[in-house]
Parts: sequence; C-alpha cells; structure tokens
Amino acid sequence: MENVISLALPFFGLIFLGVAAGKFKKLPPEGLAWMQFFVIYIALPALFFRLLARTPVEELTNIGYVAGTTFATYCAFAIAFCIGVIASNGNIPEATIQALIGSYSNIGYMGPGLTLAVLGPAAAVPTALVFCFDNILLFTLAPLMMAVAGTDNEPPMKTALTVLKRIFTHPFILATIAGVLAAAVQFRPPQALDTLLTFLSNAAAPCALFAMGVTVVQRPLGRVPLELPAVLIIKLVVHPLIVLLLLNWIGGFDPSWVATAVLMACLPPAANVFVIAQQYDVYSQRASSAILIGTIASTVTVSLFIYFITEGYLPIG
Repeated sequence: MENVISLALPFFGLIFLGVAAGKFKKLPPEGLAWMQFFVIYIALPALFFRLLARTPVEELTNIGYVAGTTFATYCAFAIAFCIGVIASNGNIPEATIQALIGSYSNIGYMGPGLTLAVLGPAAAVPTALVFCFDNILLFTLAPLMMAVAGTDNEPPMKTALTVLKRIFTHPFILATIAGVLAAAVQFRPPQALDTLLTFLSNAAAPCALFAMGVTVVQRPLGRVPLELPAVLIIKLVVHPLIVLLLLNWIGGFDPSWVATAVLMACLPPAANVFVIAQQYDVYSQRASSAILIGTIASTVTVSLFIYFITEGYLPIG
C-alpha cells in the first residue's frame, strides 16, 4: 500500500493543487488559456512523439490490442447509453452525453501521467494506441448519435467531414502519426531538438494535471441526477473490467499493455464531455457535475486499480 500511495499521491496531489488554486485564487477562467494551449498543443504532443519515435514500428501495429480496447470502450458507451435512455425517457441526445460520461476516460490529461508513472516506458505505445482509437471512436459516435436524434442539423456529408477534421487535426493524433512515421524511418532528432522534446515531455504531466484541477473546480456543481452513480460506476469500474476480460480472452499481450489499458479505462470522465455537451446544448450542467464527482471518486477507484495491478491481484498475464 505504501507503494500505491507513493504513486497515487503525487498524481492526484497535482490535481488537487489545481483545485485549491482555482478555489481560493479567484482568477478568471481566461487566465488558464495559455496553460491549456501549452499542454494540448505543445507538451503532450512532444511526449507522444518522443516516446513513439523510439519504438520499434512492429509494436505500433497491434491490431488485436486496438480492436480489444476500442470495443471495450464501445461496450461501456452502449451500456451507459441504455441507462441514459431509460433515465431520460428516450431522450437520445441526453443519453448520448451520459454514454460519453460512462465511456470517455480522461486519457489526454491524466492518461500518460498515470500509466508512465505506474508502469514506466513500457506503457508509452499502448497509451498512445488507446488514446488515438478511443478518441476516433468517440469523436465519431457523438455527432452520429446527435444526427440520429435530429440535434445536429447539418447534412450527413458535412457531419462526416467535421468528424474527420476533428480526428486528423487533433494535436495528440497528429503527434502520434508523426511519431509512428519517425519510428518507421528510424528518425533520430538532433541532440538540441531531443533535449527540447525532453524538457517539454517532462512538463506535460504536471502541467496537464494542475490545469485539469483548475478547470474542474471552475465549473459549477449543478443538480446531481439520479442516474449519475450508475453511469460513474460504469466509467470507473465496469469499463476497466470489460477491458481486462476482453484482452485476457483475446490473449497474447504483454502484461504491461493489459495493465495500461486497464489504467486508461479506469480514469474519470474527460473534460471533453462537458465541451461536447455545451456544443449541442444538452445535459451540460449535469455533465460538469459528473466530471467533478467522477474525478473525486476516482481518487479511490484508480488507487485501488493501481494497488491490484502492482500487487498482482489482477490477471493481466
């Protein structure tokens, strides 16, 4: 347990430092803009590129792993969607946001920091793969379900182009593609550039976690819907268990890859869920509540998964 505390305390400590800063220093939300830009467009892309560029390219094409982790996320989405349909009396837009709460992990801000801290460099490739393909899945499902519900009034072709634009202009995905290409041609950056990438990579996780804490506390805690506990249980507990069962059923994966997938799946709902809810003007205040409560609850659930993984209590190979 001492090992778990030493891993989890700095990780969640940075988040709660951000929460404390946002709570007690009443700075305007706009003041966080440059920090978020640095994290999303510079530091985390540098981290993904640097780690992937050093990886043998054959490790980057594990179709079975991608299929297993992405289908597990889809299963979590589908289960949460069914709960949302029942809770909202068939309101598909609201059920879609609830499905995102139950399946869209905070794999951008929290994922790399957690997996690399717990599992080391072996987690780099599976972290990038889960990030890319989970985002592709959920960037596609959200506008698709809103179009089905009639909330998205754009023509189907325009919706499809919007989805593709979001996928292939996302800085994390662009950095991952660049990293894969660098690995394929065995590109090694000059020493000065490599040192710069190292500086940026080292700043990525601390800045991302602090910024996340500030962002979460600046959003109001609205009404807590009755279905929220069930949806958060899917996100924090059921989703990682589905990943674990599917990858063990497929078999043949390195234990560190299975552990990475479980850790990525057990993270709380992503801040992007609130952004999507605002975009469609659906369930936005309750989505904000879900992110805040899910992040607080994850201090317990994520710590437990770290404990089970590090102590060998989960069958991960």
